Order: sequence, then structure tokens, then C-alpha cells
Amino acid sequence: MNSAMDFTAAERARRVRLILFDVDGVLTDGKIWTLPLGSTDKPFEPKGFHAHDGIGISLARIGGIHCGVITKRTSEAVALRARALRMEYVYMGQDYKIQAVREIMQRGSLTLDQIAYVGDDVIDLPVMRVCGLAIAVANARDQVKAVAHYITPNAGGQGAGRDAVDFVLQAHGILDQCIEEYLDERNAPSAPHGA
Repeated sequence: MNSAMDFTAAERARRVRLILFDVDGVLTDGKIWTLPLGSTDKPFEPKGFHAHDGIGISLARIGGIHCGVITKRTSEAVALRARALRMEYVYMGQDYKIQAVREIMQRGSLTLDQIAYVGDDVIDLPVMRVCGLAIAVANARDQVKAVAHYITPNAGGQGAGRDAVDFVLQAHGILDQCIEEYLDERNAPSAPHGA
């Protein structure tokens, strides 16, 4: 947590240029469903994503904040959702998420203090301990909440991703402006943003 010499969560959020999300337990409620696909060896994993999070990612893009996911699991549902939301960074099958963060930093010319990471479980701790803004969802494990600079009001899969985006955009002083721009774009027939 913050020490007396540390920055506040809002000060940390003002430096953020990229928000990275874990998937299971952050953008979903954490339940993992596996459905057999007949004769194939690989089951299908459907996932449920909250519409508020999707709009949040669109708001982040409007505000110039990049978004991405880093997840241990590999899922076509995640790939489809990330593509639909035009996320710049999609890393699946990541047992050691900090490796993906290092690659993202290199690709995006980013520093750790410019990265926010939203997590819920201990696999997220290595990234949360070093990133500029560590965000835990409301129903995160206690160990994760202990290192978080900010804890979302909502649980994973219930709009926690949107909470994280709103917090960062509010710290930048552009949340209301991004919402108005989103609403203007929604009135245009060719608007690509969606929930």
C-alpha cells in the first residue's frame, strides 16, 4: 500500500497511458465454463463480459489510453471480445504475466509508471507490485487488495473494468469529455465503438 512518500492513486493514474486487464475474475465473474465440442480434443470456453466494461474500453480509447489483456488461459471468446473492442495488446497463455508486460513496454515505448494493471488473484501480483497503478477488483483475493493502489467499487465481471477506466480518465480530468465524445460518435452511423 501507499507509504507517506508514495504517490496517491489519483497521482499515479494521471501518469497512465495503458490499462492492462486480467480476464477471468476481472472482465468476467471468474467462472470457467468448458463445453465439449464433439470429437475434438479441445473444449470451448464461453465467457460472459459486462457491457459497461466494453463501453469503458471505448472511452479509454477516446481519451488516448490504450488497453489490453494478459491472461493465463487461452480462449477464442477472449480473442473475439478483444478484437471487437480493438484492444491493442492481447496476450493469452501467459503463466508469467510480467514477461508479457516487458514485451508490451518495448512495443509501446512505455515505462512501468505509465501502466495500470487490473487483477484479482495471486497470479497478478508480480505485475501489480511493479506497475504504476495497481488496481484490484472489489472481490479480489486479500493478497491482491493489499498491494492495490485502488480497489474498484464493483466486482469482476460486474463492471470493475469500467470502474478502472473511469478512475484513470477522471484522474486525467477527461472522463466527462470522453463520455460526450462517445455519445457524439454513437450518433454517427459509422461509429465503431460498442459495448
